[in-house]
Amino acid sequence: MNKKILNFLVIVVLTFVTFWWTFYIFHFSFDIWLVASVAVIRILASYSIFSDYSLSWSKSTTKTFLLKSVVYIVPFMLYAIYYYGVFHFSFLVSELFFYLFSINFLMYGYSFYINKSKIKKDKCVVIYGSGDAGLKLESEFKHTQFKVKYFVDDNKIKQNRSIDSIQVISPQTLKSKISNQKFTTDMLVIAIPSADKNTINKIYEDYSNNFETIKILPSFEEILADKEIKTQLKDISVEDLLARHPKDLDKTAIKNFIKDKIVLVTGAGGSIGSEIVRQCKYFEASKIILLDHSEYNLYAIEQELDSDIVIPIMQSVVNKKDLDKTFKNYKPEIVIHAAAYKHVPLCEANIDEAIKNNVIGTKNIIDVACDNGVNKLVLISTDKAVRPTNVMGTTKRICELYAVNKFSKTEIVAVRFGNVLGSSGSVIPKFKSQIENSKNITVTHPEITRYFMLIPEACELVLQAGSLGSGGEIFILDMGEPIKIVDLANKMIKLSGKDNIEIEFSGLRAGEKLYEELLIDEAESETKYESITVAKPTKYDIDKLNKDIEELMNSNDKLAKLKEIVPEFEHRKN
Repeated sequence: MNKKILNFLVIVVLTFVTFWWTFYIFHFSFDIWLVASVAVIRILASYSIFSDYSLSWSKSTTKTFLLKSVVYIVPFMLYAIYYYGVFHFSFLVSELFFYLFSINFLMYGYSFYINKSKIKKDKCVVIYGSGDAGLKLESEFKHTQFKVKYFVDDNKIKQNRSIDSIQVISPQTLKSKISNQKFTTDMLVIAIPSADKNTINKIYEDYSNNFETIKILPSFEEILADKEIKTQLKDISVEDLLARHPKDLDKTAIKNFIKDKIVLVTGAGGSIGSEIVRQCKYFEASKIILLDHSEYNLYAIEQELDSDIVIPIMQSVVNKKDLDKTFKNYKPEIVIHAAAYKHVPLCEANIDEAIKNNVIGTKNIIDVACDNGVNKLVLISTDKAVRPTNVMGTTKRICELYAVNKFSKTEIVAVRFGNVLGSSGSVIPKFKSQIENSKNITVTHPEITRYFMLIPEACELVLQAGSLGSGGEIFILDMGEPIKIVDLANKMIKLSGKDNIEIEFSGLRAGEKLYEELLIDEAESETKYESITVAKPTKYDIDKLNKDIEELMNSNDKLAKLKEIVPEFEHRKN
C-alpha cells in the first residue's frame, strides 16, 4: 500500500477513535455527523499546514507540537460552544492529549523500531559544542552508525546536564575520561561554527592524540547552504587552525558598495582577483568585467561563474590603449586592481618585467580610470611594500604612492594586507605537495614569520575598506599575530598523519625578510571597524613621480632608481 495513503488512514482512524473515547468518558452526547465534520476539518487543516500524510515516521520530531495543539483545539472549541453552549476546557484538553499521545506514541515507536532494527551503532562520537549546530548534528547522527557518547562544552551552565539522555561534560572531564584506559571513541567533532582560530587550535592540540578522527563543521554560511550538516563534516585543516573570522565584517556596507554597480576586476583569474569576482557576484553587481592576460585563468573563472553578468576580457594592464577602449566600452563604476606579479624570487630574477607589469600596469589602470570617470578605484597592495627589501615590494610601494597622490574625481584607495592562505605562490600549497609526495618540507629559516588570512575573508575586508574610502587612504587589514612558518610546517605534518616527514632549512632567498610589517609608523587613524585602520599618508608630488617613473623605465640601473623613489628600500640579495 502507498505510504501516504497508509499514513492518511492511520490519522483518520486515530481522529475518530479519540473523538469517541473523549465523548464516552465525559458522558457527552454527540451528533455523529457533526463530530465527523469537525474531524474532517481537523484532518484537512493538519494536512494543509503540516503535511501529516507525508511525514517520515522514522524521522519524527515535535517541533510543531504547540502549533498543532492550537490547530487541533480550535475545531473542538467551536464545536463545544456551538453544540453545548459552553466551553469545556477539560474536555478539549483530554481529547487533545489522547490524540497527540496516540499519534506521537505510534510515530516514535515506529522510529525507535526502524532505527534500532536497521542501524547498528558500532562507532562512538564526541561532539564538542552543545549549541544549535551540535544539537542538530546529534539528531542527524541518530540515523547513522554513530552513537553520540558525550557533548563537551566550555559553558559551565550547560555542564552536568543531559540532552536526549547524553551527558554534557566539561573539557577537563573529557580529559580525565580519556586518561581512563576504558575510554574508546572513534571521532571528535568540533561543532562550533563561530569559533576563532585560537579555540580550534587549542581543541586540536588537546585531543589530536586521543581520537582516530577529528572533524570540524564549516562556517554558519556553509551550514545554511545544506539542510544536513553532517554531510559537511570535514577533516580539520591548516586553514581551520589559522583562519581569522573578523567579527566586524559588515556585509551590508559591502552590498551597498557593490550592488547594481558595474565592476571591473584586473587580475580576475588570480587567487585574489577571482575571489573578488565571486564576492561581486554574491553582492549583486549589475555587471562584472573580468580583465586578465592569462587565457587559462580567465577561462576558468568565467566557466565557474557561468553568468550573463560576467564579461571576460583577455588583456594586459601594460597596454594602455586597449585598456582605454575597454573602459569606454563598458563604463565601469568601480575598479578593483588585483593584477600584479607577486612572487618575490621571480620578480628578483625578472626586474624589468616586474617593474613594467606592477608599476606601469598600475599607473595605466589609475590613469585610464580617472580619464573615464570611474567613481572608485581600489588598489590591492601588500605588506611587502613596507620598508621593502625586494623588487616586488618596492614596485608595490610605488603603486601606493601613485594611487594616494593622484588627485582626481575618481576616489582612489589602497588596501594593504599580508599572505592569504592557499594563494598561488603561497607556502601552503607547496607544503601540501611535498607532504603528498612524502618529501621533507623545506623552510627557508627557523625564525621566519608571516601574516596569514583566508582569501574570502581578505577579499571581503578589501571591499569593506573600499566602501569606506573617500580617496587618498592606504587601509591596513588586521592580520592578527604573525605565524612562524616552521610551526605551520609542523602542524601540516601532524595533520597529514605521516611520521616520516622532516623539516629542512634552505636559507633565505633573494629579497626575503625574516619578518613582514604592515605599517612603517603607527597608524594615522582608525576606522569604525577594528579590522581596518588607516596608514599615515606619504606625500609625493605627482608630477615628479610621473617623471621618476619615466626615468625608471629608461634607466640602466633600475635598482638605484627604485632606491631613489623609495628611500627605505634596502635590497637584500642574500
